[in-house]
Amino acid sequence: MSAEKDGWDIPEKNIPDPATEPRTLVPALQQPGRYPLIDYDPHISRVIRYMRPSDVAVFAACSIGAPSALWALEKGWPTFNTRGSFMRVMRLTGAIGITAGFLLATTRSSLRFYGHSENAREIEMDMREMTDKVKRGEPLYGESRLSEYMQGMAHRNSRYSAIMSFWFPMFNFVNHPYHGVDTAKYYQNAERELEAERKARQG
Repeated sequence: MSAEKDGWDIPEKNIPDPATEPRTLVPALQQPGRYPLIDYDPHISRVIRYMRPSDVAVFAACSIGAPSALWALEKGWPTFNTRGSFMRVMRLTGAIGITAGFLLATTRSSLRFYGHSENAREIEMDMREMTDKVKRGEPLYGESRLSEYMQGMAHRNSRYSAIMSFWFPMFNFVNHPYHGVDTAKYYQNAERELEAERKARQG
């Protein structure tokens, strides 16, 4: 009996109480770039909205280039397959080109959020968007019906994910407050603009 008690009975005083004892938080891995960090886990909607015309051009080039290259090869070195079989291969090649183009375009946009590429335009767009949200009294990064635990798990899975998008594509579809930046700058900028607007109305 003593062996069984010593081996399996754990005194309640040794069990940590999550309500009173704080959890150990492991800080997020930082991958600093040459430019300022905007967001290390941007929502997919922001990644698409912040795309530059060059990103759209890359997307279009991949989408059109893949089937065009296959068509040119077929004209230069025909396989003499039936039209139906060739069109099936063309559709598959087109789908591959569209997928590759989308991944390449979103990766280029995401790297600017991370500060790994030149991002002066995106910094201005981010400040404008967040400042307007502060003025309207909206949450900076949207609202989510998920629990805090699920939001944390989602952001730990997808932060800096674009760096490995060529190996395992992953996007952030969850609104959460974990983005690796000090949001005080948005509130300070909103205060300055509101103060300037107030003085303009009075003056």
